[in-house]
Amino acid sequence: MFGLGTKNRVSGGRGRTALAEAVLPDGAGLFSCRVLDPVGEPLAGAECSLTDARGRKVATAGADPFGSFVVSVAEGEYRLAVGSEGYTPHRGDVLVRDGEHTDLGALTLQAAAPPALPSPGDWEIDPTHSSIAFTARHIGLARVHGRFNTFAGVVRIGERVEDFAMHVLIDAASIDTNVRMRDDHLRSADFLDVGAYPTLEFYSERFAHRGGGRWGVTGALSLHGVTRTVTLDVDYLGLGNGMEGEQRAACRATTELHRDDYTVSWQTMLARGIAVVGPSITIELDVQVIPKQG
Repeated sequence: MFGLGTKNRVSGGRGRTALAEAVLPDGAGLFSCRVLDPVGEPLAGAECSLTDARGRKVATAGADPFGSFVVSVAEGEYRLAVGSEGYTPHRGDVLVRDGEHTDLGALTLQAAAPPALPSPGDWEIDPTHSSIAFTARHIGLARVHGRFNTFAGVVRIGERVEDFAMHVLIDAASIDTNVRMRDDHLRSADFLDVGAYPTLEFYSERFAHRGGGRWGVTGALSLHGVTRTVTLDVDYLGLGNGMEGEQRAACRATTELHRDDYTVSWQTMLARGIAVVGPSITIELDVQVIPKQG
């Protein structure tokens, strides 16, 4: 918690000239703060918001590349919330006065304790509480959303991060965009060619903890007969218990694939007048794992 901010009329010193010359509407004041990490580096993109006494968010934005958040609001008392992924949020009260500059100065966010990891051992993906989805842009038009309905996977939690591993197997023919004609085309030799390449397969090579609940998982993805290195950007959500008391762990992950990397030639199909999805595809995984039985 931090209390009422310091209220100052800006006096135009070095670095303050632009604020000193700011023209404010009648009844408004200026509020600012700067968000830093524990070693004093700016936290660009940190989410900052001011909420009024009625619980309405009147201003919200990401901090700029210098960690600064500056906004003009009507005079009054506000609740400030500042947060960034992997850091403990700060909250407190501020008072903005008509024609004045309320400057809280530097706010240092402390690193949040990472969520507890699953116990060492093999954990398998629960397909009934997980999804593997994708989004692609139709050439020049709207986005196409889809998913794979059949998949399996195991995550091995080791005593050391170096011992972590993951293996995921996806049934290529289970692709589903809710349009039968399009799905049949995606299964054909123009795209996935499921007759020749029935599965997509991912083997991890390295887990890297990026702080808080953020991880990077790099590995080899085999698709359409080609293997390429990809990195999953993972948000680990922690542990919980299911309806029957079983322990579960959950995470979300994203990555982007480029179809040319897997010899799926969209340019050739365009030349033939075939309307296809764009050259890059965003993959989104929403996964729950449970202890592997047997």
